[in-house]
Amino acid sequence: MTALSLRRSARLIIVDEDGRLLLFQYHDEHQAPFWATAGGELLPGESYLDAARRELEEETGLALEIGRLLKTRDAVYAVARSSPARWLEQYFLVRCPAPAAIRRDGWTEEEQSTIQAWKWWRLEDMQAQSPDIFKPDWLADLLESIHSEGMDA
Repeated sequence: MTALSLRRSARLIIVDEDGRLLLFQYHDEHQAPFWATAGGELLPGESYLDAARRELEEETGLALEIGRLLKTRDAVYAVARSSPARWLEQYFLVRCPAPAAIRRDGWTEEEQSTIQAWKWWRLEDMQAQSPDIFKPDWLADLLESIHSEGMDA
């Protein structure tokens, strides 16, 4: 049995001033379409925080401050064009002053082929959906905890 490769990823919980969460809809050969946060794998020698800054610019075109670490995740899964791997993820809060326009000009070829749409999700709309359309399935719970802490937390 081959050991799983270890991959590290910085993920972005981008919340606008109305409390909505920016998610991207992905579709690849591994699973049905799903909604997930912006973010991606660390480059060699890169810290999680540096990767979060880079991914925010590349995937959204936004120049915002990376906030506090909200959650870590250790999970095994495959992403587009890859084999299953053990992923160590860190989720950072990013406050967005308004639902800003998202720019795609920094997207990789893989992102252009797998990202189908993006949307600012209200908590109520997320809770009205089956949790399995979100990856990970606890994103609505995380957004709810941010709301309960207050928008200036």
